[in-house]
Amino acid sequence: MINVKDKNEERVLRHKRVRKNISGTSTKPRLCVYRSLNKIYAQIIDDTKGVTLVSASSLDKEVKPLLAGKNKCEQAKLIGEQIAKKAIKAKIKEVVFDRGGYVYTGRVAALAEGARSAGLKF
Repeated sequence: MINVKDKNEERVLRHKRVRKNISGTSTKPRLCVYRSLNKIYAQIIDDTKGVTLVSASSLDKEVKPLLAGKNKCEQAKLIGEQIAKKAIKAKIKEVVFDRGGYVYTGRVAALAEGARSAGLKF
């Protein structure tokens, strides 16, 4: 019988391996990305306090009308811009990017590009 690998299990293992070296501080918090099949979520986290400082997702009420008619990559870029705007309002200018075990391409790269274009540094 062929053993089928669970892709999400492998992603979680990659994420744990990366998280050993990446940690968010109060001066440079962590921008964490999670993507499901249809939605994308981003949080800026201070790991020393264990607190989420800012979050944005494709489910937010103020963002949902802007996402209509756009493909997933365009939506991810818009979410990146939204999280950057919220972070700048919260006086966060520099973050550590945590791709969540995902490959840095497609929606993850689009979110990062959107956040950079809106003013976040990482």
